[in-house]
Amino acid sequence: MLRLSKKADYALMAMKHLAVRGDRGSSSAREIAEQYDIPIELMAKVLQRLVRRGLLISHQGTRGGYQLARMPAQISVADVIQAIEGPVTVTACSTDEGQCEQFSKCNVRDPLYRVRDRILAALGECTIAELASDPAPVPGRAAVLHTHL
Repeated sequence: MLRLSKKADYALMAMKHLAVRGDRGSSSAREIAEQYDIPIELMAKVLQRLVRRGLLISHQGTRGGYQLARMPAQISVADVIQAIEGPVTVTACSTDEGQCEQFSKCNVRDPLYRVRDRILAALGECTIAELASDPAPVPGRAAVLHTHL
């Protein structure tokens, strides 16, 4: 099963929050965490990782906070996920160092590499601008996830 970690979910939520906010200034880790009921310490760690990966800019001081480092249309969902999770993989052998004992005999390795490439391509096509254009969920109504895979 392919599943994003909570950190990746929170990173995408924060990126959408900042994209929707636009040019109206920075948002603090506390503001974002409180808006979405996320532990402040965890949100701060996620935001700092996004800063280290060049997706966010951090401003110190009383008017400090976080802003997108690029336009929302220039940041893909794949960029955010990989900043938090590392490289996207579908099997243990999809990484450079991960070779299992079946590596030389595996008959699905190459097709699964192509599956991974398709997943990355789909995640790369979806931008933060696209996430930001989706309306906020209505409380009490179940959300439906639409994918292009």
